[in-house]
Formats: sequence, C-alpha cells, structure tokens
Amino acid sequence: MSNPDRRQFLLSSTAMLASSAALAGSVRSTERRAQEQGDPMTDGKRRRDIKKALKYGMIADGDTVLEKFQSAKAAGFEGIEMDSPSNLDIQEVIAARDATGMVIPGVVDSVHWQDTLSDPDPEVRARGVAALETAIRDAKAYGATTVLLVPGVVNGKVTYGEVWTRSQEEIRKVLPLCEELDMNIAIENVWNGFLMGPHEQARYIDEIGSPRVGFYFDVGNMVRYARPAECIDVLGPRIMKLDVKEYSLTRMREEGVWKGFGVEIGDGDCDWPAVGAALDRQEWTGWASAEVGGGDTQRLTVIADRMERALQS
Repeated sequence: MSNPDRRQFLLSSTAMLASSAALAGSVRSTERRAQEQGDPMTDGKRRRDIKKALKYGMIADGDTVLEKFQSAKAAGFEGIEMDSPSNLDIQEVIAARDATGMVIPGVVDSVHWQDTLSDPDPEVRARGVAALETAIRDAKAYGATTVLLVPGVVNGKVTYGEVWTRSQEEIRKVLPLCEELDMNIAIENVWNGFLMGPHEQARYIDEIGSPRVGFYFDVGNMVRYARPAECIDVLGPRIMKLDVKEYSLTRMREEGVWKGFGVEIGDGDCDWPAVGAALDRQEWTGWASAEVGGGDTQRLTVIADRMERALQS
C-alpha cells in the first residue's frame, strides 16, 4: 500500500470484518465448504507444504505475549511474525514461543515506512539501517529466517530511480551482518510506487547480487497491477515467503482502490487455484503469513480456515 499507515489500516479494520453477523455467516460458509470439499485443516492431507503464520498485531485476545501465542495456536496457526524494533521483551517472546511450540518464521521491520532507506537525508537512512540491523538481530534471537523490508517510497521528494539506487546501497551495508547471523532480507511488494511489476522486482533483487536478499510476495497487493500467478512464475526462487490477503477488482472499480481489500480471503480476484499451480511449478514450500484485519480467537480461526483453503486450492 501507499503510506506509512498500511499495516495499521489493515489491522484497524478488525471491527468491521469481525462483526458478529459477518463472522457467523463466514463460519456457516466455511462449514458448507468443508462438507462439499473436505477439510484440509483436519484431514491431515495438505496438497502443498505451506505453513500458516499471522502478524502479531492481528491477535486481539490475551493480555500477555503467551496468551496471544496461545490464541493464535488455538485458531490453527503454526507461526507468528513479530515486529522489530519493538517494546516487547525478547525473552518473554522466546518463552511464549517455546511454551506453545509456535514458530517465529520472520520479523517485520517496524520503521521502514518512517525511516526509509530511500530518504534524501543521510541521517534518516542511517536510522533506517540501524533499525534494520536491530530487526536482523531480533530475528536471529527468535529463530526466524527473514526480515521483511519495504525498501523505500516514491513520493514528491524521492524519484523512482533514487529509491532504486539509494535503497540498494543501504541494503548492501547490512549484508555482512546477514552473513554473520545467517539471516535473509525479504523485499515486499507494497503500494509505495516502487517495484510494481514482477520483472522489475526480479531485476532489483538480482542487481543486489546476494542470495541473502529475496522477495516477500504479497498476493493481494499484486492484484491491482498484475496477475499474481504470472508474477510467481517470473519471480520463481527469489520468493522467500508469502503474505496472504484478498483484493477485489470489482470493489476497487465501484468503491475506490482501498475498498478492494474489504473482502475475505477467497472472495476476491487473487485466483488462488492459479496461485497454487504457479507455486507448484516452482516446487515452492515454506511460510505464508496472513495480513488482514484480525480479532479474537474465533475471528482468527475463520482467517486460518480461509487461508488454508486458499493455499491448498
């Protein structure tokens, strides 16, 4: 998406998405699909080896880190992605991870929209690099393998070419740390006016020239610009992880671009069977993380079910 409030926008939509009437209808719908298609969450037979995670900020239930981890596990998720830098106690997070058996597959750089690696001010870029280094170290402590990064923002003071050049230069500064800690940086496609097509995404990654830098492919974010399945074919092994949300082109045309996100996973234009087929062509396995309006354990259960069906369709 196109502004620093991207994740907040999605997570703040919880109240709308988790209303009792909508939730009841969604549960009935998933029950009908389970009867008609079989339930991939309970029959033990996944078509694809793709594990489900969600963003920590989506979890509404629980006053402690442990309680939030327990809520996510009860909902059917296998992992949780954390934010860094953050004010959470690392040891408390690790204890919650170990107590629940949940995995922390990745960390999201929490300041990449604010202290961008493309800013004209070198001091801002330096803060961005320092935050990225913190996220890399936290990810190592959590046992994660990637740090999700938005590399920059095209706006009135920064051109596309400047984002390209500056962000690559700043990312290269942290590659020695990535090597030291065996950590990877995964660039996400977002509405930042940058890397909107798969060929430029692939070229950007390849120019950095390190296996430590890959792509965090957000399926729903891509629909506005290109067919996600075709993008997967182009990006291929550069894809390290997936973000899962839905997008409706109909709602975009009728109500505005932001309204396109106002549909549940599986009810928009991502074309999940085509996405799955493209992943199969790449023999891709790994982690996919939900990034939608969250809520309590019941709401998260609906998200996990819809996510499973989408990824296994």
